[in-house]
Amino acid sequence: MRASDILNKIISWLGLFFFVIAAYMIYRQLSKYSFDELKDALLSIPLHNLLMALVASFIGYIALSTYDFLALKYIHAKIATWKWILTGFIGFSVSNNAGHAIVSGGAVRYRFYSRWGISPGDIVKMVTFSGFTYLVACFFLIIVGYILTPDHAFGGNDSTKMSTFVTMVLSVIGLFIYLWGSLYYKKDLVIKGVDFQMPRFSLALQQIFIGSLDILMASLVLYFVLICFVDIDFFTFMGAFIIAQVLGVYSQVPGGLGVFELVFSNILPGHDNQAILFGALIAYRIIYYLLPLMLSGLVLVLYEFLRNKKNDFLTSI
Repeated sequence: MRASDILNKIISWLGLFFFVIAAYMIYRQLSKYSFDELKDALLSIPLHNLLMALVASFIGYIALSTYDFLALKYIHAKIATWKWILTGFIGFSVSNNAGHAIVSGGAVRYRFYSRWGISPGDIVKMVTFSGFTYLVACFFLIIVGYILTPDHAFGGNDSTKMSTFVTMVLSVIGLFIYLWGSLYYKKDLVIKGVDFQMPRFSLALQQIFIGSLDILMASLVLYFVLICFVDIDFFTFMGAFIIAQVLGVYSQVPGGLGVFELVFSNILPGHDNQAILFGALIAYRIIYYLLPLMLSGLVLVLYEFLRNKKNDFLTSI
Protein backbone atom coordinates (compact mmCIF):
# COMPACT_ATOMS: atom_id res chain seq x y z
CA MET A 1 0.00 0.00 0.00
CA ARG A 2 2.87 2.35 0.84
CA ALA A 3 4.48 1.77 -2.57
CA SER A 4 1.13 2.28 -4.27
CA ASP A 5 0.61 5.62 -2.48
CA ILE A 6 4.06 6.81 -3.51
CA LEU A 7 3.43 5.81 -7.14
CA ASN A 8 0.09 7.62 -7.14
CA LYS A 9 1.74 10.79 -5.84
CA ILE A 10 4.47 10.58 -8.48
CA ILE A 11 1.93 10.21 -11.29
CA SER A 12 -0.15 13.03 -9.84
CA TRP A 13 2.83 15.40 -9.71
CA LEU A 14 3.68 14.51 -13.31
CA GLY A 15 0.73 16.68 -14.29
CA LEU A 16 2.54 19.76 -12.97
CA PHE A 17 5.80 18.55 -14.51
CA PHE A 18 4.24 18.37 -17.98
CA PHE A 19 2.73 21.82 -17.49
CA VAL A 20 6.27 23.15 -16.98
CA ILE A 21 7.42 21.20 -20.07
CA ALA A 22 4.57 22.71 -22.10
CA ALA A 23 5.53 26.22 -20.98
CA TYR A 24 9.15 25.55 -21.93
CA MET A 25 8.17 24.19 -25.36
CA ILE A 26 6.02 27.20 -26.24
CA TYR A 27 8.91 29.40 -25.08
CA ARG A 28 11.26 27.51 -27.42
CA GLN A 29 8.79 27.83 -30.28
CA LEU A 30 8.55 31.61 -29.96
CA SER A 31 12.03 32.50 -28.65
CA LYS A 32 13.58 32.30 -32.12
CA TYR A 33 11.56 35.40 -32.98
CA SER A 34 12.32 38.83 -31.56
CA PHE A 35 9.70 40.69 -29.56
CA ASP A 36 9.31 43.13 -32.45
CA GLU A 37 8.67 40.27 -34.89
CA LEU A 38 6.00 38.81 -32.59
CA LYS A 39 4.43 42.22 -32.12
CA ASP A 40 4.48 42.95 -35.85
CA ALA A 41 2.93 39.55 -36.62
CA LEU A 42 -0.05 40.43 -34.42
CA LEU A 43 -0.33 44.13 -35.26
CA SER A 44 -0.28 43.45 -39.00
CA ILE A 45 -3.60 41.61 -38.61
CA PRO A 46 -6.80 43.71 -38.47
CA LEU A 47 -8.44 43.84 -35.04
CA HIS A 48 -11.64 42.26 -36.38
CA ASN A 49 -9.73 39.21 -37.62
CA LEU A 50 -7.86 38.88 -34.34
CA LEU A 51 -11.12 38.96 -32.40
CA MET A 52 -12.65 36.34 -34.69
CA ALA A 53 -9.57 34.14 -34.21
CA LEU A 54 -9.83 34.54 -30.42
CA VAL A 55 -13.51 33.55 -30.50
CA ALA A 56 -12.72 30.49 -32.63
CA SER A 57 -9.95 29.51 -30.20
CA PHE A 58 -12.33 29.89 -27.24
CA ILE A 59 -15.01 27.72 -28.87
CA GLY A 60 -12.33 25.21 -29.88
CA TYR A 61 -11.17 24.74 -26.29
CA ILE A 62 -14.77 24.33 -25.14
CA ALA A 63 -15.06 21.54 -27.72
CA LEU A 64 -11.78 20.05 -26.46
CA SER A 65 -13.08 20.09 -22.88
CA THR A 66 -16.18 18.26 -24.10
CA TYR A 67 -13.90 15.34 -24.99
CA ASP A 68 -13.75 14.74 -21.23
CA PHE A 69 -17.54 14.94 -20.92
CA LEU A 70 -17.93 12.24 -23.59
CA ALA A 71 -15.21 10.16 -21.92
CA LEU A 72 -17.08 10.37 -18.59
CA LYS A 73 -20.22 9.17 -20.37
CA TYR A 74 -18.19 6.28 -21.79
CA ILE A 75 -17.17 5.07 -18.31
CA HIS A 76 -20.65 5.86 -16.91
CA ALA A 77 -19.36 8.42 -14.40
CA LYS A 78 -20.80 11.77 -13.39
CA ILE A 79 -18.97 14.70 -11.84
CA ALA A 80 -19.74 18.42 -11.60
CA THR A 81 -19.60 20.27 -14.91
CA TRP A 82 -16.89 22.70 -13.76
CA LYS A 83 -14.61 19.77 -12.94
CA TRP A 84 -14.50 18.27 -16.42
CA ILE A 85 -14.30 21.71 -18.03
CA LEU A 86 -11.36 22.61 -15.77
CA THR A 87 -9.58 19.30 -16.36
CA GLY A 88 -10.22 19.24 -20.09
CA PHE A 89 -9.06 22.81 -20.62
CA ILE A 90 -5.85 22.43 -18.61
CA GLY A 91 -5.17 18.93 -19.97
CA PHE A 92 -5.43 19.94 -23.62
CA SER A 93 -3.61 23.26 -23.22
CA VAL A 94 -0.72 21.22 -21.77
CA SER A 95 -0.78 18.33 -24.25
CA ASN A 96 -1.12 20.68 -27.24
CA ASN A 97 2.20 22.26 -26.29
CA ALA A 98 4.10 19.44 -24.56
CA GLY A 99 3.34 16.75 -27.16
CA HIS A 100 2.84 13.05 -26.33
CA ALA A 101 -0.79 13.79 -25.52
CA ILE A 102 -1.57 10.42 -23.94
CA VAL A 103 1.23 10.80 -21.39
CA SER A 104 1.15 14.57 -20.75
CA GLY A 105 -2.63 14.98 -20.92
CA GLY A 106 -3.11 11.70 -19.06
CA ALA A 107 -0.90 12.87 -16.18
CA VAL A 108 -2.95 16.06 -15.82
CA ARG A 109 -6.17 14.07 -15.84
CA TYR A 110 -4.86 11.63 -13.24
CA ARG A 111 -3.97 14.54 -10.93
CA PHE A 112 -7.54 15.86 -11.04
CA TYR A 113 -9.80 12.87 -11.58
CA SER A 114 -8.11 10.69 -8.97
CA ARG A 115 -9.05 13.36 -6.40
CA TRP A 116 -12.68 13.11 -7.47
CA GLY A 117 -13.03 9.37 -7.11
CA ILE A 118 -12.28 8.16 -10.65
CA SER A 119 -10.19 4.97 -10.57
CA PRO A 120 -6.84 4.75 -12.42
CA GLY A 121 -8.29 2.12 -14.77
CA ASP A 122 -11.19 4.40 -15.70
CA ILE A 123 -8.81 7.31 -16.26
CA VAL A 124 -6.88 5.13 -18.72
CA LYS A 125 -10.18 4.40 -20.49
CA MET A 126 -11.01 8.11 -20.63
CA VAL A 127 -7.65 9.08 -22.12
CA THR A 128 -7.87 6.27 -24.69
CA PHE A 129 -11.43 7.20 -25.58
CA SER A 130 -10.43 10.86 -26.10
CA GLY A 131 -7.64 9.73 -28.40
CA PHE A 132 -10.16 7.87 -30.54
CA THR A 133 -12.44 10.93 -30.53
CA TYR A 134 -9.70 12.88 -32.26
CA LEU A 135 -8.85 9.99 -34.58
CA VAL A 136 -12.38 9.37 -35.90
CA ALA A 137 -12.92 13.11 -36.32
CA CYS A 138 -9.75 13.21 -38.46
CA PHE A 139 -11.07 10.30 -40.52
CA PHE A 140 -14.34 12.14 -41.11
CA LEU A 141 -12.79 15.50 -41.98
CA ILE A 142 -10.19 13.98 -44.31
CA ILE A 143 -13.05 12.34 -46.25
CA VAL A 144 -15.04 15.58 -46.37
CA GLY A 145 -11.92 17.58 -47.24
CA TYR A 146 -11.03 15.21 -50.08
CA ILE A 147 -14.52 15.54 -51.56
CA LEU A 148 -14.72 19.33 -51.26
CA THR A 149 -11.11 20.35 -51.96
CA PRO A 150 -10.25 21.29 -55.55
CA ASP A 151 -7.91 18.95 -57.43
CA HIS A 152 -5.09 21.49 -57.52
CA ALA A 153 -5.00 22.02 -53.77
CA PHE A 154 -2.30 19.45 -52.98
CA GLY A 155 -0.05 19.93 -55.97
CA GLY A 156 -0.11 18.66 -59.50
CA ASN A 157 2.19 15.64 -59.39
CA ASP A 158 0.80 12.11 -59.46
CA SER A 159 2.53 10.94 -56.26
CA THR A 160 0.88 13.70 -54.21
CA LYS A 161 -2.54 12.92 -55.66
CA MET A 162 -2.05 9.21 -55.02
CA SER A 163 -0.92 9.70 -51.40
CA THR A 164 -3.90 11.99 -50.77
CA PHE A 165 -6.26 9.41 -52.28
CA VAL A 166 -4.73 6.58 -50.22
CA THR A 167 -5.09 8.68 -47.05
CA MET A 168 -8.75 9.26 -47.88
CA VAL A 169 -9.37 5.55 -48.55
CA LEU A 170 -7.71 4.56 -45.26
CA SER A 171 -9.89 7.15 -43.50
CA VAL A 172 -13.03 5.64 -45.04
CA ILE A 173 -11.96 2.17 -43.89
CA GLY A 174 -11.04 3.39 -40.40
CA LEU A 175 -14.30 5.28 -39.93
CA PHE A 176 -16.36 2.38 -41.25
CA ILE A 177 -14.68 -0.11 -38.90
CA TYR A 178 -15.22 2.17 -35.89
CA LEU A 179 -18.90 2.80 -36.64
CA TRP A 180 -19.49 -0.87 -37.49
CA GLY A 181 -17.86 -1.88 -34.21
CA SER A 182 -20.04 0.57 -32.26
CA LEU A 183 -23.11 -1.12 -33.76
CA TYR A 184 -22.20 -4.79 -33.77
CA TYR A 185 -19.03 -5.55 -31.76
CA LYS A 186 -20.10 -6.27 -28.18
CA LYS A 187 -17.10 -8.13 -26.79
CA ASP A 188 -14.72 -6.51 -24.32
CA LEU A 189 -11.10 -5.93 -25.21
CA VAL A 190 -8.83 -6.60 -22.23
CA ILE A 191 -5.47 -4.79 -22.42
CA LYS A 192 -3.18 -5.18 -19.38
CA GLY A 193 -6.10 -5.76 -17.07
CA VAL A 194 -8.24 -2.88 -18.35
CA ASP A 195 -11.54 -3.75 -20.06
CA PHE A 196 -12.38 -1.65 -23.09
CA GLN A 197 -15.82 -1.69 -24.72
CA MET A 198 -16.87 -0.21 -28.03
CA PRO A 199 -18.93 2.93 -27.42
CA ARG A 200 -22.60 3.01 -28.34
CA PHE A 201 -23.34 4.17 -31.90
CA SER A 202 -24.90 7.42 -30.64
CA LEU A 203 -21.78 8.13 -28.57
CA ALA A 204 -19.55 7.40 -31.57
CA LEU A 205 -21.52 9.97 -33.61
CA GLN A 206 -21.05 12.48 -30.80
CA GLN A 207 -17.31 11.80 -30.93
CA ILE A 208 -17.24 12.61 -34.65
CA PHE A 209 -19.23 15.82 -34.12
CA ILE A 210 -17.23 17.16 -31.14
CA GLY A 211 -13.88 16.15 -32.63
CA SER A 212 -14.76 17.77 -35.95
CA LEU A 213 -15.89 20.96 -34.19
CA ASP A 214 -12.57 21.08 -32.34
CA ILE A 215 -10.50 20.72 -35.53
CA LEU A 216 -12.76 23.12 -37.43
CA MET A 217 -12.35 25.83 -34.78
CA ALA A 218 -8.57 25.33 -34.71
CA SER A 219 -8.50 25.78 -38.49
CA LEU A 220 -10.58 28.96 -38.25
CA VAL A 221 -8.03 30.49 -35.88
CA LEU A 222 -5.39 30.26 -38.61
CA TYR A 223 -7.84 31.05 -41.42
CA PHE A 224 -8.91 34.37 -39.86
CA VAL A 225 -5.30 35.56 -39.50
CA LEU A 226 -4.25 34.24 -42.92
CA ILE A 227 -6.99 35.62 -45.20
CA CYS A 228 -5.79 39.16 -44.47
CA PHE A 229 -2.79 38.41 -46.69
CA VAL A 230 -3.69 35.42 -48.86
CA ASP A 231 -6.69 34.98 -51.15
CA ILE A 232 -7.65 31.34 -50.62
CA ASP A 233 -11.04 29.67 -50.47
CA PHE A 234 -11.93 27.95 -47.23
CA PHE A 235 -12.22 24.39 -48.57
CA THR A 236 -8.74 24.50 -50.12
CA PHE A 237 -7.39 25.92 -46.87
CA MET A 238 -9.24 23.32 -44.78
CA GLY A 239 -7.78 20.44 -46.77
CA ALA A 240 -4.26 21.80 -46.28
CA PHE A 241 -4.86 22.46 -42.58
CA ILE A 242 -6.21 19.00 -41.78
CA ILE A 243 -3.24 17.19 -43.32
CA ALA A 244 -0.71 19.54 -41.67
CA GLN A 245 -2.49 19.29 -38.31
CA VAL A 246 -2.81 15.51 -38.34
CA LEU A 247 0.83 14.99 -39.34
CA GLY A 248 1.91 17.50 -36.70
CA VAL A 249 -0.03 15.69 -33.97
CA TYR A 250 1.07 12.20 -34.94
CA SER A 251 4.70 13.25 -35.29
CA GLN A 252 4.58 13.63 -31.46
CA VAL A 253 6.71 16.76 -31.83
CA PRO A 254 5.53 19.21 -29.12
CA GLY A 255 2.91 21.46 -30.68
CA GLY A 256 3.73 19.95 -34.06
CA LEU A 257 6.55 22.50 -34.11
CA GLY A 258 8.20 22.69 -37.53
CA VAL A 259 6.21 19.73 -38.87
CA PHE A 260 2.96 21.71 -39.11
CA GLU A 261 4.65 24.77 -40.65
CA LEU A 262 6.66 22.73 -43.15
CA VAL A 263 3.75 20.59 -44.34
CA PHE A 264 1.32 23.49 -44.46
CA SER A 265 3.66 25.75 -46.43
CA ASN A 266 4.42 22.95 -48.91
CA ILE A 267 0.85 21.97 -49.67
CA LEU A 268 -0.70 25.43 -49.65
CA PRO A 269 -1.04 26.17 -53.37
CA GLY A 270 0.24 29.14 -55.27
CA HIS A 271 1.81 31.31 -52.57
CA ASP A 272 5.52 32.05 -52.53
CA ASN A 273 5.64 34.77 -49.87
CA GLN A 274 6.79 32.65 -46.94
CA ALA A 275 7.23 35.73 -44.70
CA ILE A 276 3.50 36.40 -44.87
CA LEU A 277 2.64 32.76 -44.24
CA PHE A 278 4.96 32.42 -41.28
CA GLY A 279 3.75 35.72 -39.84
CA ALA A 280 0.23 34.27 -39.82
CA LEU A 281 1.53 31.01 -38.33
CA ILE A 282 3.22 32.95 -35.51
CA ALA A 283 -0.06 34.70 -34.73
CA TYR A 284 -1.84 31.32 -34.85
CA ARG A 285 0.58 29.82 -32.32
CA ILE A 286 0.20 32.79 -29.98
CA ILE A 287 -3.60 32.70 -30.08
CA TYR A 288 -4.20 28.94 -30.10
CA TYR A 289 -1.24 27.70 -28.04
CA LEU A 290 0.37 30.43 -25.91
CA LEU A 291 -2.71 32.30 -24.64
CA PRO A 292 -4.63 29.14 -23.55
CA LEU A 293 -1.51 27.82 -21.82
CA MET A 294 -1.04 31.10 -19.93
CA LEU A 295 -4.71 31.15 -18.93
CA SER A 296 -4.67 27.52 -17.84
CA GLY A 297 -1.56 28.27 -15.76
CA LEU A 298 -3.38 31.03 -13.92
CA VAL A 299 -6.43 28.81 -13.42
CA LEU A 300 -4.26 25.93 -12.17
CA VAL A 301 -2.41 28.11 -9.64
CA LEU A 302 -5.69 29.61 -8.41
CA TYR A 303 -7.34 26.20 -8.09
CA GLU A 304 -4.41 24.66 -6.19
CA PHE A 305 -4.21 27.72 -3.91
CA LEU A 306 -7.92 27.61 -3.05
CA ARG A 307 -7.81 23.84 -2.57
CA ASN A 308 -4.87 24.08 -0.17
CA LYS A 309 -6.55 26.91 1.75
CA LYS A 310 -9.68 24.77 2.09
CA ASN A 311 -7.65 21.77 3.31
CA ASP A 312 -5.81 23.96 5.85
CA PHE A 313 -9.13 25.28 7.10
CA LEU A 314 -10.64 21.80 7.49
CA THR A 315 -7.49 20.58 9.24
CA SER A 316 -7.63 23.45 11.74
CA ILE A 317 -11.22 22.70 12.76
